[in-house]
Amino acid sequence: MKTKVDPELCIACGLCISMCPDIYSWDDDGKAHAIEGPVPEDQESCAEEAAENCPTSAISTE
Repeated sequence: MKTKVDPELCIACGLCISMCPDIYSWDDDGKAHAIEGPVPEDQESCAEEAAENCPTSAISTE
C-alpha cells in the first residue's frame, strides 16, 4: 500500500500527523506529506484511518 497527500487540498490541520506520526509529517511549506515508498504493513490501518478522517479528503491510499 502507498499513501500520499495532495498539497492543494491539505489545510495543515495536523490530524494525519497526530494519528500516524510514522507515516505523515510536515513538509517545508507547512503542509502534511507522506513517507516515500510503501507503508509498512503494521501501519496500513492507521494510514487508511487517516485518509478516511481527513477533513478535506487530501489523503489517498492505494
